[in-house]
Amino acid sequence: MKLIVISDTHGMYRQIGHIPDGDVLIHAGDSLGRGTLEELAELDAWLGTLPHRHKLLIAGNHDWCFQNEPEQARCLITQATYLEDSGIEIDGVRFWGSPWTPEFFNWAFNLPRGAALAERWAQIPDDTDVLITHGPPMNILDQVGERFGGGHVGCEALAERLAGLRLKAHLFGHIHESYGQQEHGHCLFVNAATCNGQFKPDNPPVVLEIHV
Repeated sequence: MKLIVISDTHGMYRQIGHIPDGDVLIHAGDSLGRGTLEELAELDAWLGTLPHRHKLLIAGNHDWCFQNEPEQARCLITQATYLEDSGIEIDGVRFWGSPWTPEFFNWAFNLPRGAALAERWAQIPDDTDVLITHGPPMNILDQVGERFGGGHVGCEALAERLAGLRLKAHLFGHIHESYGQQEHGHCLFVNAATCNGQFKPDNPPVVLEIHV
């Protein structure tokens, strides 16, 4: 199964130079700019122009409409499957998606570090193959730029939950400066942030193969 992964397009998805074809297109959050329903309708129309057989979408901390107007937002998504602490199985591969990130300037889908986030990650089924979260786990593709102090800002509770899973891949974005891939044990970690640290949509989609 070929996965095409993007994230953090911040409303600039039409500026992506080339999106390869594949079995599943995945957007790991922050698809919108201001997070309005109008922007979401435009995103859905754009998704409808893409050839991928399956499309998965989660929210991010900029995607306010999914938090503040959840029913209206979900109704607008007709060209993808929206995942929010929920999953889907496609051709034998089990996906789980969740939007939560550690609290930072009171953005959407923020929770305090510790128990509140651990409760969300406890919902991830043990048999998940591909995990899609908006933010990274602690110490994996989670280092911010110098303007934010240059440190690691991933979620400790998420890292702890991952220790009990046997994922094939963990896909996320959120930390633009840490775009890239790392393999740890049996799992491929992908930060697919399309926008770089200057909020320019210059990072290409990530392509990976998943085998059942």
